[in-house]
Amino acid sequence: MSTFATDLTLDELKAEADRLFSRKRLINFGLPALVLVYLTYVFFAFDVPGLAGRANWENGKTLVADSYSYKTHIERDNRTGEVSAAIEGERKGAYPEGQAPDWVALGETTVIDLEDGHIVRFGPETVEYDIPGYGTVRATPTRSAGVQAELPAGDVPDWINVSKNRMAITTDAGRLTVTRNRSEVFRYFNGWELFFFTLDSPYYGKSVPQLIGLAANGEAGAILNDFWTNKMWRHQDVAWAIFETILMAFLGTLGAGMVALPLAFLATRNFNPLGTVRFLTRRVFDFVRGVDALIWTVVLARAFGPGPLTGALAILVTDTGTFGKIFSEALENVDQKQIEGVQSTGANAPQRYRFGVIPQVTPVLLSQLLYFLESNTRSATVIGAITGGGIGLLLTQAIITQKDWEEVAYYIVLIILMVMLMDWFSGWLRRRLIQGETKSKRVKTKTA
Repeated sequence: MSTFATDLTLDELKAEADRLFSRKRLINFGLPALVLVYLTYVFFAFDVPGLAGRANWENGKTLVADSYSYKTHIERDNRTGEVSAAIEGERKGAYPEGQAPDWVALGETTVIDLEDGHIVRFGPETVEYDIPGYGTVRATPTRSAGVQAELPAGDVPDWINVSKNRMAITTDAGRLTVTRNRSEVFRYFNGWELFFFTLDSPYYGKSVPQLIGLAANGEAGAILNDFWTNKMWRHQDVAWAIFETILMAFLGTLGAGMVALPLAFLATRNFNPLGTVRFLTRRVFDFVRGVDALIWTVVLARAFGPGPLTGALAILVTDTGTFGKIFSEALENVDQKQIEGVQSTGANAPQRYRFGVIPQVTPVLLSQLLYFLESNTRSATVIGAITGGGIGLLLTQAIITQKDWEEVAYYIVLIILMVMLMDWFSGWLRRRLIQGETKSKRVKTKTA
């Protein structure tokens, strides 16, 4: 009888083991299969093949190239015959009247040497472009007949676009565009031209040793002023925009911490016996943190108008809910013995909170505040683009114009450096405050 019972138990154990192995096999193979099915659905639901087919890789290459290069415009007014030269086609980067880069020879017929045999000539009547390996292209702009183009015999290449009112030629050496009213040559160079000094600065074109020599002779202030007030790259405005972005993050984070800490006491069971108040306070935390900061930005911008302060308020409102939840959980886990020890000295309620509660939760408070300060620096960039403040606004303006992508790259580099700096600073401050406080407690303990 006992043998039968033992056999029956072994059979049951074997069946249970089989069920366990079957469940594990189902999880090991079924879960990856489910993920694969979901990814397949996403692949077709989001039309990934169509997206790849519609992608314009040439535009992407142009965008990347524009981020580290600049173009110089040589433009002739076909009505008056006046020729002007400007970097990025901006007035702030225009050469003085009658002057041009050394590869442009001004005269009755302006000759533009694009190197490697590519020559463009702005004649009194006709524009000519000598293209090695293809021939000479001529275009005569007229008000009545539009642009009359003359091309070498044969098929028109893809890099030449000709219509009644416009002719455009794009080669590796540059680009020529001819319309009724103007003829333009665009030549690209690597680098960020005029980043340090504009054309009207006496320090433009000088080498680093020359600048060092001038600075040593008492012109350091003038050199720094010309760089700081650069009209094209606006270093002064950019520095102020970065300061505004950091200020938005700092005010929003610090303000949220100051508002959330007293409210957190109302949401904790061991400091507030009123269940209704605890419930309502926690729901307020859920509401303000459940709405994204960008939504609060739009709402507050309608109420207070655009500006950095509106961005700071948006961060404050959102982080108040997050900090309230984090701080209330930290307060619920405090050691009651320390509070009782402070109370035994005759301390009143505020003193018990100050000396018995706050020291216990300070590491959590500081750690979260510093982490969110670093995180909110990134958020302030996006918020600033909506509220009209900080580096985010400058970045948005540069993207909308779509003409100076090297300026966009400059702002992105600055944003990355700003985030890295804030990350390093918050980590350093966290170590100094929290670890320093821990070491201080250890020293006091050993002394006692």
